[in-house]
Amino acid sequence: ILVHNQKLPTMMMPGGIPQGGGGGNAAAPPDNGKMVDLSVKFDKSECYARNESSQYPMENLFIGDTRLGCKSDADEQLILHIAFQEFVKVYSIKLTEFNRGAEPADNPTTVQVYVNRCNLGFEDVDDVEPTQTLELTAADLKEDADPILLKFVKFQRVRSITLFIEDNAGGDVSALGGLKLMGRPVATTNMKDFKKQG
Repeated sequence: ILVHNQKLPTMMMPGGIPQGGGGGNAAAPPDNGKMVDLSVKFDKSECYARNESSQYPMENLFIGDTRLGCKSDADEQLILHIAFQEFVKVYSIKLTEFNRGAEPADNPTTVQVYVNRCNLGFEDVDDVEPTQTLELTAADLKEDADPILLKFVKFQRVRSITLFIEDNAGGDVSALGGLKLMGRPVATTNMKDFKKQG
């Protein structure tokens, strides 16, 4: 069977589609299970933040300008909830300092990560076991720092991720300049395309 679909490489999963075999890789090497920026999979209507500053809302984290960023409001704690349009596998997270580190005391130092917990509030975080805890240094938050690898086995079927910024480096509020999640969809979304091939 000659597979003649331009979309095939972007939808291929490791060990997944039999008719793609090894031949699909040669056509478009950039993908084949490669991690992508999951912001394209956000369900924005279901995303929310708790204790965010109205001047520095969560949406700013995805603009690409760390001067805008997101800040907490009343104190240093902040909850960021990100929902996805479909189940995804999350491989890594990149948290970037606010405004190139202009206010280092506002850098988050402890971030609890929760998978598939909807409507998590400050009153709940003590009672719910985090999926992973991130202890961050100033170096981790630099723009050119490597992303933080997550415990991939625990992030295989993610419909939402909640970040609880529990503590910072001593500031009155916490601030982030950017947030990026890397991973890939759990399953190919356009299986109809493959059925047309057969």
